[in-house]
Amino acid sequence: MERTRARATVFLMLFLGHLSNALEVPLDPKVLEGLPQPPTITHQSPKDFIIDPRENIVIHCDAKGKPHPSFSWTRNGTHFDIDQDPKVTMRPHSGTLVVDISGEKVESYEGVYQCTARNEHGTAVSNNIVIRQSRSPLWSKERNEPIIVQEGVSLVLQCRPPAGLPPPIIFWMNINFQRLPQSSRVSQALNGDLYFSNVLKEDSRNDYICYARFPHTQTIQQKQPITVTVLNLDAINETVAALYNETDFLSDGSAEERRPTFLIPSGSSSSKMVLRGQVLELECIAEGLPTPEVSWSKVSGEFPAKRTSFLHFQKTLRIVDVSEADAGEYRCTARNRLASVHHTIRVTVKAAPYWISTPRNLVLAPRERGNLICRASGTPKPTITWAMNGIPIENSPKDPSRKVEGDTIIFEEVQTGSSAVYQCHASNEYGYLLSNAFVNVLSETPRVLTPANKVYQVIRNSRALLDCSSFGSPIPKITWFKDSRSSTLDGDPYVLHENGTLEIHVAQALNSGKYTCVARNSLGISENHVYLEVKEPTRILKQPEYKVVQRNRNVVFECKVKHDPSLIPTMTWVKDNGELPDDERFVVDSDSLTITDVTENDAGTYTCIMITTLDQDSASAELTVVEQPDPPTDLELTDQKPRSVQLTWIPGDEHNSPIHMFVIQYADSLHHHGHWHNLTVVPGSKTTAHLKLSPYVHYTFRVLALNAVGLSIPSLPSRVYKTNPSAPDENPSGVDGFGTEHDNLVISWKPMSGHQANGPGLQYKVMWRQKDVDKEWTSVTVANVSKFMVSGTPTFTPYEVQVQAINDYGIGPEPAVVTGHSGEDLPMQAPDTVQVLVLNSSLAEVHWEPVPPKTVRGRLKGYKVYYWRERSLHKHNPHHVEQQVLTFSGNKSHGMLPGLQPYSLYLFNVRVFNGKGEGPASSNQQFETPEGVPGRPSFLRITNPNLDSLTLEWGPPYDRNGRLTGYTLKYQTVNISDVLGPVEELALPANETSVTLINLKYSTRYKFYFNAKTGQGAGPVVTEEAATIMDEAMAARQVDIATQGWFIGLMCAIALLILVLLIICFIQRNKGGKYPVKEKEDAHTDPEFQPMKEDDCTFGEYSDTEDHKPLKGSRTPSNGTVHRDNSDDSLVDYGGDGGDGQFNEDGSFIGQYSGKSSARDTAGGHESSEAPSPVNTSAMNSFV
Repeated sequence: MERTRARATVFLMLFLGHLSNALEVPLDPKVLEGLPQPPTITHQSPKDFIIDPRENIVIHCDAKGKPHPSFSWTRNGTHFDIDQDPKVTMRPHSGTLVVDISGEKVESYEGVYQCTARNEHGTAVSNNIVIRQSRSPLWSKERNEPIIVQEGVSLVLQCRPPAGLPPPIIFWMNINFQRLPQSSRVSQALNGDLYFSNVLKEDSRNDYICYARFPHTQTIQQKQPITVTVLNLDAINETVAALYNETDFLSDGSAEERRPTFLIPSGSSSSKMVLRGQVLELECIAEGLPTPEVSWSKVSGEFPAKRTSFLHFQKTLRIVDVSEADAGEYRCTARNRLASVHHTIRVTVKAAPYWISTPRNLVLAPRERGNLICRASGTPKPTITWAMNGIPIENSPKDPSRKVEGDTIIFEEVQTGSSAVYQCHASNEYGYLLSNAFVNVLSETPRVLTPANKVYQVIRNSRALLDCSSFGSPIPKITWFKDSRSSTLDGDPYVLHENGTLEIHVAQALNSGKYTCVARNSLGISENHVYLEVKEPTRILKQPEYKVVQRNRNVVFECKVKHDPSLIPTMTWVKDNGELPDDERFVVDSDSLTITDVTENDAGTYTCIMITTLDQDSASAELTVVEQPDPPTDLELTDQKPRSVQLTWIPGDEHNSPIHMFVIQYADSLHHHGHWHNLTVVPGSKTTAHLKLSPYVHYTFRVLALNAVGLSIPSLPSRVYKTNPSAPDENPSGVDGFGTEHDNLVISWKPMSGHQANGPGLQYKVMWRQKDVDKEWTSVTVANVSKFMVSGTPTFTPYEVQVQAINDYGIGPEPAVVTGHSGEDLPMQAPDTVQVLVLNSSLAEVHWEPVPPKTVRGRLKGYKVYYWRERSLHKHNPHHVEQQVLTFSGNKSHGMLPGLQPYSLYLFNVRVFNGKGEGPASSNQQFETPEGVPGRPSFLRITNPNLDSLTLEWGPPYDRNGRLTGYTLKYQTVNISDVLGPVEELALPANETSVTLINLKYSTRYKFYFNAKTGQGAGPVVTEEAATIMDEAMAARQVDIATQGWFIGLMCAIALLILVLLIICFIQRNKGGKYPVKEKEDAHTDPEFQPMKEDDCTFGEYSDTEDHKPLKGSRTPSNGTVHRDNSDDSLVDYGGDGGDGQFNEDGSFIGQYSGKSSARDTAGGHESSEAPSPVNTSAMNSFV
């Protein structure tokens, strides 16, 4: 009965027939113990075994089996009795023979050996091992006659080494053991001969020696030296004439050119046979003059590119690992300039037998079936024969369960005791193959070979493989269960392999757990438990980033990693796939790599690798080290001209930062020795610059390179380049004409530098003439100075001036004409018709008639108005004389006088001024300013506080600004929460300085507003606060209440309530819940929200920023009072719409706990604050 069997891959080796599955006994010692097994050859010597005659002969043969096999040998087809030869021993527990050849001839042990390993379950045999000794025979003695040859003809020097085993390696050398040079003209053939396509005069020598090296014995033998003499035709004629007393035996002249012909192979075609897998070498050597060139082609296809090579200057075609596809016709072509010749080689590929499928060991249970398949190929096709236990199968005992069908043995219904070893033999005329395979009939209950309770750990989303290696005969069937064994694991996501392995393609955390595999056959059952743990993958969360850093700086690569906490991670950093340098500058932390004092050698790719026992992750980043470029080198001056030169240089190392530009500097050793000046810059892509030069300069150049890091150090200076002197190219700049006195003209200019002078003897020609008067120039030549003064000029007269440069080689270009003026004098006349118009109490407008231009005697700068307050028009104000000046630039005729004091007498005059100074003043004029509003009262004091009255005292303003008409006093109450009461107003006469207010409320604070008035209106207000005193009886009662126990308890309860409210406030703040202000915010979408203050837990303020009107839902007090601008916010405003919650109406409770205090002026002090009118409702604060 056929059954599907699993194929073991780890401990269980797979042996698969085409018709059924079979089992091999695993190598597990626990399984092997007690299990029978036929012999298997494990090690044997090669079929063709060449031995060294100087060493003992060791013929290997090792085998395994249960019980351990015994060994025997045959030699040349007959039994080899090793006990009869004392020189031959067999190693213990092995079939390996060791032959002691000391004192013996090795030839007596040459032959064909075969090893046999047998136990009670079968017999295995080895290959036929052919033993031959290596041979390196001596070269036969011979005498080589000297060879005399005409120049240009071909020549072959034969080697003919003695036959050796294996064949020797041939090479040609001279007497000094130097290899003879070879070329397309001279080369060594495959048979060792040395071929000359044509000989030259220099080929003459007496030490052409052929050497043969025998690789097995490592010996070298040499042929007798060969002497070759190459003569031209003239030399040959002289030699022949000397021998035969004749002349011109051969014709004169050099060797004639000739067409190519092949030296080997001969004819136009040949054939060659090669075995599959060997090396094919085809050779074509041609002679001719000039030397022919050899090329190759395949007539019926292409060369196998990876297996083809051309040797010996294209004369040898070599193809390795020959296959049947390499058969065909190959053509070699020899060609020189006269002609070409072809030779065709027909290649035939034969093949010794090679395996297609070797028979594999079978382990079968009784009544099972199986197959031994032995398939081989070759050319010609090999013959397949079978043997059992070393005996041809046709001569073996008949077995009804066995049937031989060519290359296959079919077993049906095998029985216990039919175990045996079968040999498959494949052979043709080029070789043979031998393979052993046993059939082992066993009956075994299942065994699970995977270790019990093995834990498998895999990474999430990767493949999980749970092993269940088993052994049994018949082959056990494997099933898997997880945890409770509710059902077998079959189908997605599980895959059950034939070898019993359970695969989970993509393992997840839910796949973790206990797994059970069950192995079952007809003889029993076995099970095993394993565990799967699915771990989180290792991932690099923050990868290192590309860094560009300057040399000697520090750099940090970050590498933050996440991994499964149950796995032990190892962080490793590598540089360019190698270890980090052993340098203390490299500091590795848990999640970073720091490199201090970076050098150029630190540049490269850095990789952080996080490795756990299951997986790893890596990330790389490159480090580029930059620094200033190296200085340019090799400065060279070319294309030298009088006014230009070309400078070239070689850039230095840019150190990973491209050069942006080159800065070219020069030094002038003639005028400014040691000082370097910038001349020009060129782009970083250029290494040459055309420089424009000035005459009479001794130039030295240097170049600096600039990259993103900075400038390089300067290059070495160039050689000195001197330019010849010439006349000046330019004149001095900054020419100006001006006067320092009323009768002179100073002509000044900026002196020219030696670099601008263009030559020695620099002077200046100074020229001047009165504009529009003089036609001729007056001139003077001065030394190298910067100014010249002309005396006796009329006052402030225009002049035209010029300054021209002169040196020993000529004069400069025509200078530009500059207009200047001689010196100025003070103006002669004061402005006329001075008038004033008073615009208001603090502003007046002054008018005047401009002076005639001639009287200015200089450049008109403008007019100045001098004015001062002579006195106040009020008899009580002191006398002030403070002169002030206002300047009006240009040719103005009027100006404004701002900032005047009202009700005052002012005096003023007007003056014209030029660059020299001011002219005479006009006669003094006067004007009076009208009344204005008065200043604030000089003081306001509150005295004599009583239960219901207060006395106010004040002083008149320092600045009355007119006649005082009276005073205005306003006052109103202020409660403890700074709510203002109704305003009371009193008008007081101008001559009063105090007033007593009666019928006031006791123990009440009042705020007072006080100002003075003139006919122009009221002046600024001064404010003050004061309070009436408290009744003594009431104060006593308040003291008594404060000491009562019930009052103390009430205060404690209120404090506790406040604490609870604060806690609720913070909780709601953290939760973001709605407060009453939040509800009103929802009703009004446009107010600006002010965040809750953390210090006092009060809520933010909502206000209309445009008109300060109360928001919808808020109310102002019904008694008409308003909050002061600087009053504290009260929690009562955040209550219900009526503002009448559980707090006192006057806000006294909140006033104690609001965390704020009112800033009030000290009673009776002189420092008071100005406030708006207390009845101005637009200043009212509103709250939600």
